[in-house]
Amino acid sequence: MTAMRGNAAWSKLILVALVGLAPLALTAQTAPAAKPAVAVPGPGPQELMQKISQDLLHELDANRAAVTKDPTRLRGLADKYLLPHFDVDYAARLVLGKHWRTATDAQRKRFIDAFYQSLMRNYGDAVAEFTEDRLKILPFKGDLASGAATIRTEVKRSNGTPVPVNYTMRATPQGWKAWDITIEGISYVKNYRTDFGAEIDQKGIDAVIERLEAQNAAGKPDAPGTTPTTKAGR
Repeated sequence: MTAMRGNAAWSKLILVALVGLAPLALTAQTAPAAKPAVAVPGPGPQELMQKISQDLLHELDANRAAVTKDPTRLRGLADKYLLPHFDVDYAARLVLGKHWRTATDAQRKRFIDAFYQSLMRNYGDAVAEFTEDRLKILPFKGDLASGAATIRTEVKRSNGTPVPVNYTMRATPQGWKAWDITIEGISYVKNYRTDFGAEIDQKGIDAVIERLEAQNAAGKPDAPGTTPTTKAGR
């Protein structure tokens, strides 16, 4: 089984999954979901993902050739359509785990920014390949009144093989936000937490932040084997 990070196929799968979540979302929901106990502004999680998907597809279809050639435009699309609805702060806190408690406010801020930029650097090129025919939404199961939701999907790899991809979302004062993606049973938050935790234990959090910032400044996706990885399916 391939590693989740440092592998182009996994990189593209993650972003195709993330940006392609909702063209079929409403038809997949078999019954209206209960509302959270505390009112959450904006649409529900599936409706939200449908809007993100449709807006992104519209802009991609109008500018696909230019977006493919210019990585900065890809990053701009991710910032415009994905960032407002992905809980980067919460995900980064979980990724750091025990190290979050000992990190200073400045270290936390730098890590959050470097972590997000690293995700976009490694996975952003997949945005240009997003088409709605690679996704199947499975029937919604859960109770939105709990303030949490898991949206189950299947995403086709380039060879047509379906891969289970689940999205974990939480209700926030700003609306529903995604904070984790699980592919074939492997949580990207847990995967990164294992990787970064071991590296921080060995080198310290500043060294990890500086590595991410340097790689982000270089602007190229990580080559396989250049960062610690957790094997998927192990």
